Amino acid sequence: MHTSAANTIEQRQKALHQAGQSLASRPAQSLAEVEALLSEDPNNVTAAQIKGSALRLLGRTGEALATLSALKEKMPGRAVLYHELGLCFGALGDNQQSVKHLRKALELKPDFSAAWLALSNQLDSQGDQAGSQAALERHLQTSTRHPELIQAAHHLQAGKLGQAEPIIKDVLKKHPEDVSAIRMLADLAIRLDRFHDARNLLERCLELAPDFTLARQNYASVLRRLHELPEAMHEIETLLREDPANPRYLILKASVLTQLGKHAAAVDIFEGVIKDYPNQFAAQMSYGHNLKTLGRVDEAISAYRRTVEISPTTGEAYWSLANLKTFRFSDEDVSNMRAAVTSGGGDADDQSHLAFALGKALEDQGEYDESFKFYRRGNEIRRIEHSYDPRRNMYNAVRQVKTCTAELFAARSGAGCQAPDPIFVVGLPRAGSTLLEQILASHSMVEGTTELPDIIALSRLLAGDRKANPSGLYPEILRELAPARLRELGESYLESTRVHRSALPFFIDKMPNNWLHVGLIHLILPNAKIIDARRHPMAGCFACYKQLFARGQTFTYDLTAVGHYYRNYIKVMDHWDEVLPGKVLHVQYEDMVADSETQIRRVLEHCKLPFEEQCLRFYETERAVRTPSSEQVRQPIFQEGLEQWRNYEAHLDPLKKALGPLLERYAINREEALAVKPFPARSVLTKEVRQVRPRHSQKRALLFPQFSAILAPLNHLTGLRGCSSMAERQLPKLHTGVRFSSPAPHRQ
Repeated sequence: MHTSAANTIEQRQKALHQAGQSLASRPAQSLAEVEALLSEDPNNVTAAQIKGSALRLLGRTGEALATLSALKEKMPGRAVLYHELGLCFGALGDNQQSVKHLRKALELKPDFSAAWLALSNQLDSQGDQAGSQAALERHLQTSTRHPELIQAAHHLQAGKLGQAEPIIKDVLKKHPEDVSAIRMLADLAIRLDRFHDARNLLERCLELAPDFTLARQNYASVLRRLHELPEAMHEIETLLREDPANPRYLILKASVLTQLGKHAAAVDIFEGVIKDYPNQFAAQMSYGHNLKTLGRVDEAISAYRRTVEISPTTGEAYWSLANLKTFRFSDEDVSNMRAAVTSGGGDADDQSHLAFALGKALEDQGEYDESFKFYRRGNEIRRIEHSYDPRRNMYNAVRQVKTCTAELFAARSGAGCQAPDPIFVVGLPRAGSTLLEQILASHSMVEGTTELPDIIALSRLLAGDRKANPSGLYPEILRELAPARLRELGESYLESTRVHRSALPFFIDKMPNNWLHVGLIHLILPNAKIIDARRHPMAGCFACYKQLFARGQTFTYDLTAVGHYYRNYIKVMDHWDEVLPGKVLHVQYEDMVADSETQIRRVLEHCKLPFEEQCLRFYETERAVRTPSSEQVRQPIFQEGLEQWRNYEAHLDPLKKALGPLLERYAINREEALAVKPFPARSVLTKEVRQVRPRHSQKRALLFPQFSAILAPLNHLTGLRGCSSMAERQLPKLHTGVRFSSPAPHRQ
């Protein structure tokens, strides 16, 4: 009898251990196992605790909370119980009770790493960024065996990337399988925008520690940044199976849905998060962005207003209102924004957003000189962290012209994927590309998507390993690609963009920067249609200058730089016209405004689409529009914006000088264009702007090739249309080597 009882206890212990082991991956199985145990031993508190955890993981949160709450008196000193209760309250949206129980768990067990991470999530949901960050640091401290990584974590959070890197790498030399160090090195790579490196590190991390949830969260974020959206969603669903109501995971899921164009589904998730966590700043902001995209403008305004209430000095909320374009600030709004602007110091991101928002508010009030001061301030702040090298842009343009010759295209005639599906809209931002997309997407056979990154991704793939060859193999490698490889690349593009499409036969890719890759597009997709959205250089360049871009387009933060960029763009587009006559349809925005029906018929004819009346009433088409022009294209074409740049003309001499003889091709008086005042050789940042604090005080390492040596064999090409030697002399001297410091003021 005694032996039988002992065997029974041993079997129960084994079953209990098995249920605990399978809890995270197979909660339904764990639940069945512990319920069987509890039927034989109703007072087994460990089995009851596992039951509560399994119920939570299965989404039966109310039952889980009841089960676990009943154990408080029986397990008063068990930290894991209070951790589970904290997770349950969090899943039910009771933020205060969640924080209370998580703090109790940490009081009982101060080195409880998972509880610190859960507390960080809950404090973030409350809007307590400082508390959330402190809890995350404690999570890092308690999850590593190497104290020096704690110092590295402090450096990472302070943006001192150059100081964090050697510490992390030194730990990995001694302990190559330390998952905390691997994840931190991936974090470093993310902050340097080296997402492929980060992905490789995080995959290794999860291979060693599949249950490392912070690493999986980072991995999902990296996949999203790499536009590997189905893969990112898979990782997020894995996280949500363990913690179904985690607001960070839900926000990440909604962000992926946004990128997939599933804005209504994203809105549903954001509404749920905001209901449970009304002070969740990121959710409120993203909620507003999605409402704007769906055309629900009044609701978007309310969401942005709520964001301002949560954090009155956060510039992004004000800029989001300004970026609606049709919104007008009140005098009180302007006063509040002025109060939030610092005379020195402050967060760079907030201050730049505030400056651009004030520029727009004052422009609407007709205060153009003061408006320009704020636009200039915003651009100067952006240049602190968003460096741009115009020489690199010129170099890339010259390489395209030298490589993509008429002879190359003739030799590859008939190659590539023959599908006619894509319609590419290229050009500068703010040149009417969203209007063209809206017109085309109003056709029954055409689907609007967004600015797809896939062509640029293919160009980077072809460029190869930049460590071995900093200048990359692209575009010269195009000469070596066999017809079969060109077809594969075209098919690869169609496959990678399929996630953004439905069943319509044609779709639009309106990534503006694809103007540089028209040669690649033609080689891999010879039947694709290409439209160049073009605008008067003064109007187009200044529209770029007064637009704050969330990511990329760093050439827009300086008048001289944007002028040089426009000239390179025109030179390359002229080249495509010469070697691929008729391939690109140029649509001048001013012509579209003057005679929209004629231009719309031209566009449809170029795309070999039958005329449809709905294309003339494009503003009635209900669809998601993600770009800054989203509200403008929901209205009939208006002429008011054509000459807005003239209100600022007194400040635009650097732009005129940079555009130079190119202005002769457009309707601007020649004497007026050339009668420009001298301007300094470099833009000098004001003292107050220099004091603004960048988010990361040590920016990414930038490796620049020796452009002089590379350009030497191509000197005969630098006389391309519109490119004067004077303009070349104004380009910056070379940056060389690896740099771990804040960029110097942009050079003209």
